[in-house]
Amino acid sequence: MHKSLAEKRAAFRALHKQGSFVLPNPWDVGSARMFQDLGFVALATTSTGFAWTIGKPDYAVTREDVLQHLTVMSEAVDLPLNADFESGFASDPQDVAANVTLAVNAGVAGLSIEDRVVGNLGKLYETPLAVERIRAARFAIEKTGEDVVLVGRTEGVLVGGSVSAAIDKLVALADAGADCLYAPGVGMAGLSTKDDVIALVKAVAPKPVNILVVGPGVTFADYADLGVRRISVGGALAQVCWGATLAAAKQLKEGSFDGLAAGISNRQLDEIFGRFV
Repeated sequence: MHKSLAEKRAAFRALHKQGSFVLPNPWDVGSARMFQDLGFVALATTSTGFAWTIGKPDYAVTREDVLQHLTVMSEAVDLPLNADFESGFASDPQDVAANVTLAVNAGVAGLSIEDRVVGNLGKLYETPLAVERIRAARFAIEKTGEDVVLVGRTEGVLVGGSVSAAIDKLVALADAGADCLYAPGVGMAGLSTKDDVIALVKAVAPKPVNILVVGPGVTFADYADLGVRRISVGGALAQVCWGATLAAAKQLKEGSFDGLAAGISNRQLDEIFGRFV
């Protein structure tokens, strides 16, 4: 039974009210359907993963590329889809609003707007402008009449390195209308600590937090115990796929076919995808 878009959006909203869930990031229709078949409850696109599928680096995709991708991905699965909508493909709040409307019309159940300056990845929009951009996105969603989750996202930890400043910015974005808050780099490995996660969850409560996990060492239960609502992996699964393919292809170039032994069988893949026909 195919779920309607309204049903998918309602289900996604409900996931943000209590508990915790993993939000895997497919990069194409095949990976999206595989994750649905595995029993995940929702999906999120990945700007990096998608860009690589069309032979481009991250942040080199166009608005039109992404809107087409979102439409295809939303129609391919019965799960709610959260869009990595980068910086909204515009700087001016009103232009962001117009683009958000297009994303809603593409069939997403949620979307994130980050604060990287369009055309300058090493710079962030100052908090007042970042707030206006989120307010504009919130207004655009409400104007459509659709129940779409708005994620306020700052790259402050990755670009500026300050967890406290990133948290302060997310508090402002929450006040401006973001339903969920997200700061890549805040986690229990790499750039920050368990205490930083606790501080972020507490600062924006009762609104939910998304945490990005890109490597091993921490479990779902660890984050759930801290009150993290959503756990996503960005382009990490796509990197696993590309890594395995690259390793096997290198062996192929060197004259060995041994790397092909690691592949999943045709039968298994056909069984998975046959369930969507």
